[in-house]
Amino acid sequence: MTALERVLPALRLDLPAVPEAVPGLRRAAREWLDEPCADVQLCVTELVSNVIRHVGEGTPVRVRVARTGARIRVEVTDPDPHTLPVLRRADADAEAEQGRGLSLLDAVVCRWGVDHAGENKTVWCELDGT
Repeated sequence: MTALERVLPALRLDLPAVPEAVPGLRRAAREWLDEPCADVQLCVTELVSNVIRHVGEGTPVRVRVARTGARIRVEVTDPDPHTLPVLRRADADAEAEQGRGLSLLDAVVCRWGVDHAGENKTVWCELDGT
């Protein structure tokens, strides 16, 4: 554990995945980091929005934001191990606004993935923590 990790423990929030919760999550991430963090806020927003859209509104989630060395890791855990995120390339001419979130996330993060643990899955991403 680095000195920074000892000073700044992970942000952990358990809540239902509802649209009304997203602004509070973005605010909590900003307050936790105590600095502008648009990319972290984008990641939190997109990962929770994917749960709302693909698993179901009101699904209980755990959101975790932590410094891991020189990176910031964002994790969203939900109770549906079968509904997995799929990176799709949005057609520039498409009128639908859906399907772009994971592409945006993929563009700003160093890496992302999915971990399975029993009856849950965690979708995570890592960003440079500069």
